[in-house]
Amino acid sequence: MTKHIGILTAGGDSPGLNAAIRGAGKAGQINHDMRIIGFKDGFRGLVENRTMSLDGSVLSGILTVGGTILGTSRDKPHKMKVGGKVQDMTDVIVENYEANHLDALICIGGGGTQKNALELKNKGLNIITMPKTIDNDVGMTDVTFGFDTALGIATEAIDRLHSTAHSHHRIIVVEIMGHNSGWLALGSGIAGGADVILIPEIPYSLELAAESIRQRVKNGKKFSIVAVAEGAMEIDEAKRIRKLEKRIRESEEKNSPKDRKKAKSELKRIHSGLGDHTLRLARQLEELTGLEARPTILGHLQRGGTPSAADRVLATRLGTACARYISEGVSGVMVAARGEGAEPVPLEKVAGNKKTVPPDHPWIQSARDVGVSLGD
Repeated sequence: MTKHIGILTAGGDSPGLNAAIRGAGKAGQINHDMRIIGFKDGFRGLVENRTMSLDGSVLSGILTVGGTILGTSRDKPHKMKVGGKVQDMTDVIVENYEANHLDALICIGGGGTQKNALELKNKGLNIITMPKTIDNDVGMTDVTFGFDTALGIATEAIDRLHSTAHSHHRIIVVEIMGHNSGWLALGSGIAGGADVILIPEIPYSLELAAESIRQRVKNGKKFSIVAVAEGAMEIDEAKRIRKLEKRIRESEEKNSPKDRKKAKSELKRIHSGLGDHTLRLARQLEELTGLEARPTILGHLQRGGTPSAADRVLATRLGTACARYISEGVSGVMVAARGEGAEPVPLEKVAGNKKTVPPDHPWIQSARDVGVSLGD
């Protein structure tokens, strides 16, 4: 009997999404007698029941295309703005799931999508997910698709900036995506030959970072490349944030909404002040080293373009495994990359599990061994 399978992409766009859609869709149609229905613009499209049939003609030619043919959004099922009000739309999603006679729903996304998928699973729906994000911060999977492509883009940017830094004897401060995890900044910094790499997992001392640049000048190297993740923080900033986060947890345990609200407000104010972090860092390094410094923010450039060969292979591998698991009746899991294969991991273990860079990770050691300063 033909199975009806829904599929959506949620959160930020990422290279490899179309490859994953294609992998699941083609494998489902060719091998498992599945009819694939796409929902447009993430969970919002599921709420509004905006669909498209993903037959062979639609899936043809999308392997190399960046972004997602389904569109995406950051809407959350339980907290969606509808008619000017924020509402819980999970019951509407259940209704549309049943109205489309779905046997399973594939949700492709990052950490937020895994949480949203778990909520729908707890509503009784057959949910299966795939991990994508350029940040590589979804837990319980070896890697996420989108990361390799973004790593290559960021590395190429650093490569290109070397000539300008060298020619003008400048410090170039390159901001790389990663609010809570430093995989992208660390990887591209190592691959691109950055001299200083600052990541969220290792709060840095501004003076130590500046001293490493001054030492390079003494050694005759009158330029430096600083790769900095969006979420990198100085030691004092990190301490303040950790204290506030502890206050928020304690206020929740003590059921003290007033203190929780105050702590969250202070935390928000600190985070909003970090918005011009890269510009401020460039100014500070200029003052401390005497070298001219220029900030470069790569921004959404890192998300775009054709997915790399590695991401196409990974997304196809996870997509085909996803179709196979559905045919076997498996649900309530994320299809994780494990070695050269795939493994179903319960959503309960994935949701809220953020993968950050461990302080003893081999990449950290390699960076230190080649003389890279991590500001600590």
